[in-house]
Amino acid sequence: MLISMTGYGASALSDDNLSINVEVKTLNSKYLDLNFRLPKSFSEKEIELRNLVSEKLQRGKVVLNIDYVNEKDVELKQRYNEELFKKYYMNLRKLADRVVAPDTELFKIALSAPDVIINDQSESLSEEEWAQLKSIIVEAIDKCHEFRSREGAELQAKFESYVKSIADNLEEVAKLDPERVERIRTRIKGNLQKFVDEENLDKNRLEQELVYYIEKLDITEEKVRLKSHLDHFMEVLSANVSLGKKLGFISQEMGREINTIGSKANDAQIQKHVVTMKEELEKIKEQILNVL
Repeated sequence: MLISMTGYGASALSDDNLSINVEVKTLNSKYLDLNFRLPKSFSEKEIELRNLVSEKLQRGKVVLNIDYVNEKDVELKQRYNEELFKKYYMNLRKLADRVVAPDTELFKIALSAPDVIINDQSESLSEEEWAQLKSIIVEAIDKCHEFRSREGAELQAKFESYVKSIADNLEEVAKLDPERVERIRTRIKGNLQKFVDEENLDKNRLEQELVYYIEKLDITEEKVRLKSHLDHFMEVLSANVSLGKKLGFISQEMGREINTIGSKANDAQIQKHVVTMKEELEKIKEQILNVL
């Protein structure tokens, strides 16, 4: 069962006082790459959030975005150091008078001066708030996982189609191969007879040379290995877990055998099928990058 690394999930909760919106977006990546966009009060929960995400989504570039508004919380979140503010403001007024500058912005400048604003915002959530939020986050992650599973099912159907195409072309190569070998044999004998008198031709030596050149161009082992790789790919494809990296390694081995068949075949008809197999393999390699 394949799982894609591309996914999306969203969940929300809204009542008279509370509004929670959670979004999870994922893209392909070699590793688990987490990017959280959280309110500051959630900082202490980041490790737990990472565990929640990694347990379910495992790998990929993950963006978790949380919008949290609690309208029940009406306490002031900041205080002001009035004495310090006055000192800043008076000093700024003196400077402005000396250079005959307008004082319209002095209030804002003094208010933003160091240590004038005292932040009293709580940096933590209550257990009740966290439990409520956690359930929404888990729901969004689950929806993202379901999205990835649906995408994975579509990818699996594509892979099966690509592998079947390669297997069909490999069968055609196997049908053409005996004729190719015979053509090579005939061509070599013909070329030798052009330069060597048939009476002086050593028949045993000729057969040895024919065997030598035909063995160099023989693709029997490559055909067997490629068929084995295709079968292995289908076995992994139907496994209960998603094994994108393993499929990637198998596709590399498939590529080596296809390339060797193409280089050793030395035959125009076989080369056409080799080109088609390469095209299908490129589709596999491209899509595997998105498999968990």
